[in-house]
Amino acid sequence: MANIQYVTKEGLEKLRAELHELETFERPKISQQIAEARDKGDLSENAEYDAAKEAQGLLETRIARLKESIGNSRIIDEAKLDASKVSILSKVKIKNLANNQEMVYTLVPETEADLAKARISVNTPIAKGLLGKSVNEIAEITLPNGMTLNFEILEISLS
Repeated sequence: MANIQYVTKEGLEKLRAELHELETFERPKISQQIAEARDKGDLSENAEYDAAKEAQGLLETRIARLKESIGNSRIIDEAKLDASKVSILSKVKIKNLANNQEMVYTLVPETEADLAKARISVNTPIAKGLLGKSVNEIAEITLPNGMTLNFEILEISLS
């Protein structure tokens, strides 16, 4: 059974662009390195050849994984999302009730998470605790270290 993963349109395009880059530019580059190393003589003692073959194996593995990931991807239809409850692609403003600090996060598929841009994976404990909640609800979230945090949901919008 395929591992379906939900992505945004932009996330799928990013995966496709990476695959194109690897197949179009990186694969020929490694093939050239192998050919050059092969031309240097005895392959049994040729470290350049071994390194190029290893790089080729890693590249082919990455290409295969990207193809599988793209094949199993389903684009999230933003028109069908409910802005009244926290869901994937929701932009959520929350307040930590312990210290009254306010934060804004966008819940995204795991492959598109970027904490520097306040984009957290829906698979994180905080996101899991927020999913399905509405404005003014309190989300009680237990972190992996056993600590429990309470967040009040202040705003929900679709990003």
